[in-house]
Amino acid sequence: MARLSHLLAFAATAIAREITFPPVSGMQEPLGATGRMNLGMDLSEPLYSGLMTFGSLPYVHCLAAADTTVEPYDIAIVGAPFDTGVTARPGARYGPNGIRQGSTRMHAQFSWSVYTGRNYFQEWAKVVDCGDAPLTVLDNTIALKQLTKTHEVISARKGNDSEFTVPRIITLGGDHTTTLPALRSTFTHFGPVSVIHFDSHIDTWNPDVLGGGFSHYAGVNHGTFLHIAHEEGLILNSSIHAGIRAPVSNKKYDIHHDKSCGFTIVKARDLDKIGMQGVIDALKERVKGTKVYISVDIDVLDPAFAPATGTAEVGGWTTRELLTILDGLSGMEVVGADVVEVAPIYDNPGETTVLAAAEVVHSLIGLMVEKPVKGKAT
Repeated sequence: MARLSHLLAFAATAIAREITFPPVSGMQEPLGATGRMNLGMDLSEPLYSGLMTFGSLPYVHCLAAADTTVEPYDIAIVGAPFDTGVTARPGARYGPNGIRQGSTRMHAQFSWSVYTGRNYFQEWAKVVDCGDAPLTVLDNTIALKQLTKTHEVISARKGNDSEFTVPRIITLGGDHTTTLPALRSTFTHFGPVSVIHFDSHIDTWNPDVLGGGFSHYAGVNHGTFLHIAHEEGLILNSSIHAGIRAPVSNKKYDIHHDKSCGFTIVKARDLDKIGMQGVIDALKERVKGTKVYISVDIDVLDPAFAPATGTAEVGGWTTRELLTILDGLSGMEVVGADVVEVAPIYDNPGETTVLAAAEVVHSLIGLMVEKPVKGKAT
């Protein structure tokens, strides 16, 4: 009798596990649907699983051999796992996948902005993730050549749009040295650019100063790349820093040298005086009439909002302030961009930094989608 009661109890439990949901309204797709009403067991495009790309974007092998057919794209996400040009904490070689991890909740079917009413993943531009550049960790000179070649290959492919045929690249860093190959790439297709440089440091130091003059090798690093870009003629004298607050090594020379590299400065605390709209206006006025490259060092944010970075400086901006300023740059001809210096090992369990970095990338995609740009014939 006891055995029979156990069997009956087990049978009741088994039956109870079959849960029947009421009909779902046809007015809205269920979370996780993939562009069509499908209440069955669709396993083709699940969230939070499979190969991790930024925002669940399609992966394209953009670095395939020359004789391989590669599907066209308009905006390419590419990782630059490089952190051997830092002067402080390493770890940004893991930044690209950290930023992708921060983007796992993003999806093209669930990305309508409550601010603009737009979904930049579903407009004219085909946005893809090309994966990471294959970089050696043993020789900076070779690694930067590899990254330069990566940019050359990805940007040389034909865009998906028939009118705007030069793809634009958003780089996930990686330390800030990785911006130099990106600027060389944009120069090839768009000519010299104005740089809007969000950072707590000026990064225009003379290689003889930040590098010690020991060797040419030592002088190429995350604090000298803008000096080198100016030296190579890649950037215009209409460039600007935003969020600067870190000390300099020489009270007169460094700032004077920064101006000679074509930059003016919006300091972090200027935001308290002129507000976010004042910062937006200053940036727009400075680069007006030029093509723009936007580089975002995540340490422009205060460590309270982005602790996972190599050279954190207190007194920075909040995530909301940075996103508002970026969105305020709508209408610019943004020909390239990056988010760098993300070192996930220093993040907290809530993934504060990588979540912020992913949303910054989303804003950069939006700026590119809002303003298509034609490249020059090469």
